[in-house]
Amino acid sequence: MTGARAEAAYSRSLAAFRTPTLGLLHGRQAPFVIAALSMLFTAERPSVPVADAHAEVAEALDELRSAGHDDDDRRIPSGSGREVCRTWAKQGWLVQQIDDDVEVYRLSAHAVEALEITGRTGGGRTRVSNSRVRTLLDAVERLADEAEADPVKRIARLTAERDAIDAEILRVQAGGTVTVDDEELYEEAENILHLARELPADFTRVAESLKAMQRDVVAHLRRDERPTGEVLREYLQRAKDVMQSTPEGRAFAGALRLIGDPERIDALAEQLHDLLAHPFARHLDPTQRAEFDAIGRRVELGVEEVLAAQRRASHVITGQVKTHDPLRDRQIDDLLRDVISGLHHWAQAAPSNATVDPVRSLPLIDLGRLRQTVGDVRPPGAPAPLTDADDVEYLEADSRSWGGPRYAELETYVAGLGDEFDLADAFAHAPDDTRRPVDLVGLLEIAHRNGMNETDGLSTVETLRPDGTTRRFAFVSVTARAAEEDDDD
Repeated sequence: MTGARAEAAYSRSLAAFRTPTLGLLHGRQAPFVIAALSMLFTAERPSVPVADAHAEVAEALDELRSAGHDDDDRRIPSGSGREVCRTWAKQGWLVQQIDDDVEVYRLSAHAVEALEITGRTGGGRTRVSNSRVRTLLDAVERLADEAEADPVKRIARLTAERDAIDAEILRVQAGGTVTVDDEELYEEAENILHLARELPADFTRVAESLKAMQRDVVAHLRRDERPTGEVLREYLQRAKDVMQSTPEGRAFAGALRLIGDPERIDALAEQLHDLLAHPFARHLDPTQRAEFDAIGRRVELGVEEVLAAQRRASHVITGQVKTHDPLRDRQIDDLLRDVISGLHHWAQAAPSNATVDPVRSLPLIDLGRLRQTVGDVRPPGAPAPLTDADDVEYLEADSRSWGGPRYAELETYVAGLGDEFDLADAFAHAPDDTRRPVDLVGLLEIAHRNGMNETDGLSTVETLRPDGTTRRFAFVSVTARAAEEDDDD
C-alpha cells in the first residue's frame, strides 16, 4: 500500500515538474530568465514588440557578460537576444501574436505564475496573519451560506448579521470611538497584495484557454464531414458563446459581472490611491506601494486581455466557418496523402543519389470543345445624337412651366436693371412667369455669379407657382450687380 502511494505521489511530482512553470524555476538559467522577463513585462507593458524584446534581452546579456557573469556556471544563456527569446517561446514562457499588425511577445500563463511565485518568495516571509485567516474563514462561511438551502437557517443568519450591524451603528452614533490598529491594517494590505499577485496568471490562463479552444474548433472544423449548413449552425453558435466554452471562461464571466463595470474599476483605483495616504501605509516599502497603487490598472489590463482573446477567437472561428468547404478540404487532404504516400514508396526504391525533377508548371486542364455562337461580335452602333431643347415636344402644355429656373429670361431681365439693384425688389417686379420658387433660386445664383453683398436686413418675397398658388420666402437682404462686360482693351 505504501509503495503504491509513493509511486502515485512520485508520478504526480514528475508531471508537475514537466510543466513550463516548474521547468522555468528548476532550470539552471532561471535567475536570468526571471530577471529578464520581469524587466521586459510590467503592469503597464503587457506586450512587447518582438524587435524591441530581442534588443533589450541582447542588451541585458551584454551587460551581464561585461560584468563577468558569463562564467558563472553557465547561468547566463549563450547566443543573441533573438535566439534566447525564440528558445523561451519554444519552452512555453513567451507567446507570439499579432497586435495591430505588429508582432509582439506576451507572457504565457506559466511564466506569469513563475514570476508571481518568485515575487512572493523574494518579497519576504508569508505570515499567518489575522487578515489572511479571516479571509479563509470568510470564504468558507460564504460558501456554506451559499450552499445552505434551508430558508429558516438563511433567515436566521441574515437577521444575526443585521442585528450586529445595527448594534455597531448605534454604538458609533452614541459617540463611540473608532479605533484602528496600524499593524492590522498593514496585514490587510499585505493580504491584498498577496491576492493581487495571483490575478495576472489567472487572466492569462483564461486568455490561453480561449486560444486553445479556438485552435480546437478550427482543427475539428477542418475534419468535419457533415453538411455545411449543420456545421455553420453549430460553430456560429459556439463562436457566439465562446466565453462559455471553457471552465476558465465560465469562471471569468462570473468574475466579470463584479469587475467588468468601468465605474467599479475607477472606484477601486481611487480607493487604493486614498489608502496610501493613511498612516498605516508608511509600513509599506516603495515596491509594495507601487504594486498596491497598480492593482486597479492590473485588473483593467487583465480584463482587456481576456476580452481581446475572446474577440480574436470569435473572429477566427466565424471566418473559418464562412470559408469552410468540406468537399474542398477533403480533396486537398486526399491529394496531400497521395503525395506523401508516393514519396514514401519512391524513397524506398530510389538510390541515395537519385534526383527529382521539379514541377516547373502545373498541368493544364482539358476543357474539350467550348460552345460557339454565330452572333455578330462587333459592338452596336452609336446612339443618335440628342436633339436641341427647342426641338423637344412636351406632352402637356404647361410641362415647361414646372421645370427649373428660366436662366435665359432671368439674365435678360437682370441686364436691364442697371449697375446695382436690390434682389428682393427685382424679383417682386419680375414678370409673373419668372416669379416661381425655382426662379428665386436661379436669380440668387445669377447674383452670386455676378457679385453680391449681403446686409444685416431681412427681405421677404412672394413667389407664384404655375397653378396660381403663392408662397412667401425670407432671406438676408442682398444687393446685386449686373454682369460686367469683358474688357478687350
